[in-house]
Order: sequence, then C-alpha cells, then structure tokens
Amino acid sequence: MQASMRLLLHSAVACAGGCLLTAAVPASAQTCQFLAPVGGNGVTDIVTKTISPGNPLPFSRPNWNTDFFVTQPYSSYKLFFTANSSVSATYPIQGYLKFTDGSNLQVINDSYAPQTGTGRQWNVQAVPGKTVSQVNFKIGASGDQAATGFTYRISVQGCN
Repeated sequence: MQASMRLLLHSAVACAGGCLLTAAVPASAQTCQFLAPVGGNGVTDIVTKTISPGNPLPFSRPNWNTDFFVTQPYSSYKLFFTANSSVSATYPIQGYLKFTDGSNLQVINDSYAPQTGTGRQWNVQAVPGKTVSQVNFKIGASGDQAATGFTYRISVQGCN
C-alpha cells in the first residue's frame, strides 16, 4: 500500500529511563462500490426520478420507491441524494435496509430541503446477524404532495 494512502496510528510505549518508543500501525482503507438499481438499465447506478402524485389514476402506483441490489455482505452503506429541480423544495426521504428473512429496518426518515444541485449522504452500518438483500429509498409521500414534480438523483454504495 502506498505511504500516501496509509493512515498511521501511533502507539506509544514507555520504557526504562524515560524514553518513548513509537510504532506505526497501518489502518485499512474503506473500499466502496455502487449498487445496481432494481430495474435499472445496466448503464448507470445513479437513478434520476421526478416525484409523482400518489395514485391519481385507478391501478396506478406512485414512483416513490427505488431499490438497489445487494449481492454480497457489506459492513456499511452510503446512501446519496441530490436535488435536481430548478427550485428549492422539501423532499420527504426514507431509507430502508431489506433483509433476506423478509424483514426491514428504517434507517432514514427526513424532510430535507437542499438547494438545487446539492445533496446529502447518509452513512448506515450493517446490522449484525442480518443479511441485507436490498437497500430502498422512498422519496415522496402521500402526506406531502407539495414535493410532487420535483426531480432528484439517488445512488447507494456498499462498503467494507
């Protein structure tokens, strides 16, 4: 590993005669990779959407949910959101870890009002003893129709 990429941790040990010895211990760098969106085009792992209204037509579904495949175990996840609309808006944002046993855990529950072109990252730790199968973003909600029509970009990374 290159010296510029290493983080050195120092441990000090006192010795006879008052001298001080230090030892450098390399720390491992975190590696992350983007997760593929369910139903994606295979070209990009970044999803762009516009918040639709909730069920305006019979048999229609809102586009609030976006899932990302988890194909291997990770110790943590990074969820990214960027506002894409031409005006500032408040986005209702929820995020979930979905597990192979059919259960899920809500890890984000925010109302976020970024400036256009800016965003946020959430860091989420894996749950010991559980295997994640998908990470879910839910942007928009029937309780906040004011966000309808606003555009955003989302992506997820798995990290070890």
